[in-house]
Amino acid sequence: MNSAVRVRFAPSPTGFFHIGGARTALFNWLYARHCGGTFILRIEDTDKKRDSEESVRVLIDGLKWLGLHWDEGPELSGPHGPYFQSERQCIYDNYLNRLRDYGRAYDQDGAVWFKVSGKPAVIHDEIRGEVTRLEEKDFVIVRSDGSPVFHFVNVVDDIDMAITHVIRGEDHLSNSSKHVEIFQALNVATPIFAHIPLILKTVGSGKMSKRDQGALVEDYKARWFLPEAVRNYLCLLGWSPKDDREILPIEEIIALFDLKQISKNNARFDEKKLAHVNGEYLRKLPAKAFIDFCTPALKCAGLISPKTDSSHLENVLTACQEKVRDVESLPNFCTHFFTNDFPVDEKAREKIFKQGNPLVCIREFLGALSSLRDFTEEDLETMVTKLAQSNNCKTGDYIHPIRFAVSGQSVGIGFYRLLCILGKDEVIKRLEKFLQTTSFA
Repeated sequence: MNSAVRVRFAPSPTGFFHIGGARTALFNWLYARHCGGTFILRIEDTDKKRDSEESVRVLIDGLKWLGLHWDEGPELSGPHGPYFQSERQCIYDNYLNRLRDYGRAYDQDGAVWFKVSGKPAVIHDEIRGEVTRLEEKDFVIVRSDGSPVFHFVNVVDDIDMAITHVIRGEDHLSNSSKHVEIFQALNVATPIFAHIPLILKTVGSGKMSKRDQGALVEDYKARWFLPEAVRNYLCLLGWSPKDDREILPIEEIIALFDLKQISKNNARFDEKKLAHVNGEYLRKLPAKAFIDFCTPALKCAGLISPKTDSSHLENVLTACQEKVRDVESLPNFCTHFFTNDFPVDEKAREKIFKQGNPLVCIREFLGALSSLRDFTEEDLETMVTKLAQSNNCKTGDYIHPIRFAVSGQSVGIGFYRLLCILGKDEVIKRLEKFLQTTSFA
């Protein structure tokens, strides 16, 4: 444990929370938690034309949704605030005066320029190894309109907030020579760098951008992904526990995580794999947690209301948990449990009516129901088995058309469980309606 470790996530509020930014925040958070250090959130909101409270809210809500709670930053008191760059101008002025005193800042064409040393900057990177870069030209650190440039305020904030490790995307490696120059000009030790691999879009070789499908964290929240599943998947984009496991509790990931384990190779984003991880998390949720998580999705879809019978809802969701792949598709998967007006899979209808005479099988099933003593899964299975034997056919000849008649689907939860959740009266009503409204051609 190294409680002296201080890392930061310093996003610009653009109105989106990109998956790459989320992965950067996660790796900083993991390293701080692994070391027992401090995770700082700093908002780089110096672009007055683009920044807004709504954009900041997107970032803060996204981090909270992923469970990446910070130790210092917005909404918290801290010894190194303010944590918004727009509120730190006095601090920047002070450091700018120091650079002027050291002869490393000068005015030209209305802007303030930084004078480079002309010596190669050696960057000690925990992932890339030792990288040497030469910054050949002086560069602007304060624009002519008085606004400070990223390179300057980024370094000043890291110094003022006592940042020990700068963990950021590989695309920032090209900036590091400028940053090392400023650290050295201010006679401050350079923090340890760790430039993590880029995230490539699913198809092609380009870096994933906010325009690519699956690139925004807020989309997964809107699509009812589990935040812990998204967080787990993001861990795998450039890091691995080295034992071929992919789904790990966050406590174990924290214990295993180290900067030297991060790959140098770019990571490819795979939404199908993320969906698989999410599905695994859904199936492993305790029943009550699954019900609590899914209930709002069904409310948003208009399937349930405060008047919905809670025991019926519990039975439905408990049955669906082992089958459902994602909560986004859950309403369509279970519509038939809450209304008679459910969608019908026409391809399934066509397939069923190509085999035998489904209407005859439904009539035979209804006839057998009249003598069934108990409407239980076991008794229903026994009844269908006897029907199939007595008519020299397969149980599927009954199961498939009856499932379709009562649900409009060819797949779903276990057939006998489906019937029991609907109840005997509802099953009979739906089958009789199906017979009345369907002709066999």
